[in-house]
Amino acid sequence: MLGLLAAIAALVVAVILSILFGSRQLSADELWHALTAATGTSADQVVLDLRVPRTIAGLVVGVGLGVSGAVVQALTRNPIGDPGVLGVNAGAALFVALGVALFGASVPADYLWFAFAGALVATVLVYLIGSAGRGGADPVRLTLAGVALAAVFTGLTTGMTLLDPLTFNKLRGWSAGSFVERGFDVVLPVLPFAVLGVALALLSAPALNAMGLGDDLALSLGTHIIRTRVVSVISITLLAGSATAIAGPIGFVGLMVPHIARWIVGPDQRWIIPYSIVLAPTVLLVSDVIGRLILWPSEVPVGIVTAFVGAPVLIYLVRRAKSSTL
Repeated sequence: MLGLLAAIAALVVAVILSILFGSRQLSADELWHALTAATGTSADQVVLDLRVPRTIAGLVVGVGLGVSGAVVQALTRNPIGDPGVLGVNAGAALFVALGVALFGASVPADYLWFAFAGALVATVLVYLIGSAGRGGADPVRLTLAGVALAAVFTGLTTGMTLLDPLTFNKLRGWSAGSFVERGFDVVLPVLPFAVLGVALALLSAPALNAMGLGDDLALSLGTHIIRTRVVSVISITLLAGSATAIAGPIGFVGLMVPHIARWIVGPDQRWIIPYSIVLAPTVLLVSDVIGRLILWPSEVPVGIVTAFVGAPVLIYLVRRAKSSTL
């Protein structure tokens, strides 16, 4: 509990940094004035119209990626599983591209249902392919299936954008993973689905603990295996779809954060998921601040920053003799 309180304090600091830093640097006094005064200075407009909605978008996306990564790793018993590695983000991105090409979707609020559909299709396909044959779901097969499907989905998405670059020019920033121009009109429609996804993840945590011991032992403990898998898939779809609809495909956050949580609290999903709710948006907001400052006054999309941070983490996890216990 003390560790969770410390993580919440770190999240509060990350939120403050996210509001303070950007192409226009703000002082603490200007921030306080914007949050408490009724006047409308230019600094107030920057805080209330741009920085606060962007920060809330980062919070929602971070929670979605972190919790979905924790559920993916628990469900597949795969220490390098996350929505990106298992192709969920790529599936959501492909369906968003189809929505733009076939149905004229033009703003992130229009992408929502396409992102959900793509996340669901990718999750189901990866699990079906990885569980085919004798032995059921195998972590290695699930990872290989996810990587293969992600490559196919990404290739199709890239091909569509190259065939019609003018139509897909609006998706360029979104496909790199960005919080630019993500206001309440984008976040609020997604928020109920993200909240429902988190609630389902928390409810399934005890059953995921039992399934970590193996399906046979989980059955003997009274766990309903099929129901747990269905609830987990719905949770992953809602969370990864919500995050992708808001900011585009952002990788590695769902991979890193559950491992950090396990290093702190062990393999208990009842603690890993709450830690992921707090730690993932902290990592994402700090990455977004770094992206704003590294090429100031321009900025680097947060998806690129998380890739630079997450790729070495993935290599480290793959090369470890024994990954953190699931």
